[in-house]
Amino acid sequence: MLAIAVLTVVSRPGSAAGPTAPVPAPAPGAADPDREVAQWRQARQKFDAEAGVYWRDVAAKRRLRRAKRRDGAAITVDDYVLTQPPLYDGPPRPATGHDPGVPPPKYIPVVADFLKSAQDQFGFVPDQPHSDIEFKRAYAALALDAGLTRDQIVRIYVFETGGNGIYNSQAGLEYSAKARAVSPALGYNQLLNTNSVSLMAEKGDAVVTRLKARAATLGGEAEAALERKIAVLRRMIEVSRSVPDDWNAQDELANTPPGLGVHALLLDIDVGPLLQVQKLLDSIDYARRQGHAAPLTAAELEMMNLTGDGNGLDIVMMPAAMRERVPTSNFFLQAGYERNKVAIRNNTVSKLLAVTDAAMDRGATLPGARDLAAAATR
Repeated sequence: MLAIAVLTVVSRPGSAAGPTAPVPAPAPGAADPDREVAQWRQARQKFDAEAGVYWRDVAAKRRLRRAKRRDGAAITVDDYVLTQPPLYDGPPRPATGHDPGVPPPKYIPVVADFLKSAQDQFGFVPDQPHSDIEFKRAYAALALDAGLTRDQIVRIYVFETGGNGIYNSQAGLEYSAKARAVSPALGYNQLLNTNSVSLMAEKGDAVVTRLKARAATLGGEAEAALERKIAVLRRMIEVSRSVPDDWNAQDELANTPPGLGVHALLLDIDVGPLLQVQKLLDSIDYARRQGHAAPLTAAELEMMNLTGDGNGLDIVMMPAAMRERVPTSNFFLQAGYERNKVAIRNNTVSKLLAVTDAAMDRGATLPGARDLAAAATR
């Protein structure tokens, strides 16, 4: 690229205006921002080309497994990509300079954004609990009534929140509000905003029915307040059903202001526990419908919560010998895998299951886990 020097004109007392001396070139060895950007771009392009081939192969193998499972055909180790994915190890993007071909980092909305969207889009303010233990008791009671075990309830909470999370814990902010959110995932089992939209589209009527039954037992302002909440839920259901019942379409909606407003339901003491329990129940029901009748361990249920029902069940039903060989990358999209340090460090199915159980064991003694365990004891 041709560099053009810009000359400035200044007036000097007693002399004609004239140009200043050109700015001297960078000293030898000094940083060259344009060169750094060019080197970074070249390294990224090379990596993206290599990674693209790998992740296309992962997607193709995943489609093949789904087709075989639909047809009742046996799945073998050759139906997985057995090599580890490439990881970028080139120069970091320079702090100086700008590459117009790469968008800035995507902003990840946080609780304040969900609350604002709920207010702006629906006039809704969630009824947040007076204390976290109030939310834990509501969540545990619903989960037990639905057939989840105490072990599943507590150990999934431990893995997702570190064992001390509260009802509004967000991924990346579990330990410090000054940290950076890594996803919009919220709550004891970390539902994404897309999960919230999907659940309201598919199970919103059941939520309304449950709240209507409860409202009928109340009176006065308590009943009126719950009826107003039900009216908001109906509008949220309508919005959630305004797109096809497809993850990609729901994800696009979930990242708009109305979708972010729907996600604020997870903070509501009446609705948040229902949605989180329903997410786990849907995974258990999916496993049963696919022919897996055995009870799911907490780690197995977490695989379905972490990677999605189809991918998670793929892990659950995999023979032990195959778990030693199959990379965890087979169960993620590229972007999700590259920000999941646990899956990268524990890069086979057997290692991922082992580290999940170990994390659940370690966190079970923390105060939040003990509180939830007490709430889930009858």
